[in-house]
Amino acid sequence: MFAQKTKVPVVQSRAEIERLLGKHKCSQYLLGTDYDHNVARVQFRAYNRIIRFVLALPDRKKYSTGRGGAERWEQAERQRWRALLLVIKAKLESVENGIATFEEEFLAHIVMPNGQTVMEIVLPQIEGAYSSGQMTNLLQEINP
Repeated sequence: MFAQKTKVPVVQSRAEIERLLGKHKCSQYLLGTDYDHNVARVQFRAYNRIIRFVLALPDRKKYSTGRGGAERWEQAERQRWRALLLVIKAKLESVENGIATFEEEFLAHIVMPNGQTVMEIVLPQIEGAYSSGQMTNLLQEINP
């Protein structure tokens, strides 16, 4: 698992994400954490699109038992932030180097006008098409 033993603090990974977004001329970026729901969000604007990553954080309750639980939880959180940094960096570098277009790299994370990501809209339809063997209307329009 990537960065499984990282010692880099979460605040440093978050700062690196912000610097990376600035370097790639992204704007309106925000990073937020909701420990009540074990989730973090990174959102930014680039190429006239809003992009949102939702990061599942480790549940503190699952680490509360046993010796060293707090340290294991902190390590798991540090690892996830490092992995997210790697993902965002790789996607932005891929676009910058002409390996893929912005849409190819970030399609699932583009926020639509209704506030949902493309993934949130399309994933249930993909699952339905595979379980029923029938194309849904949206998928038929995409691939007639």
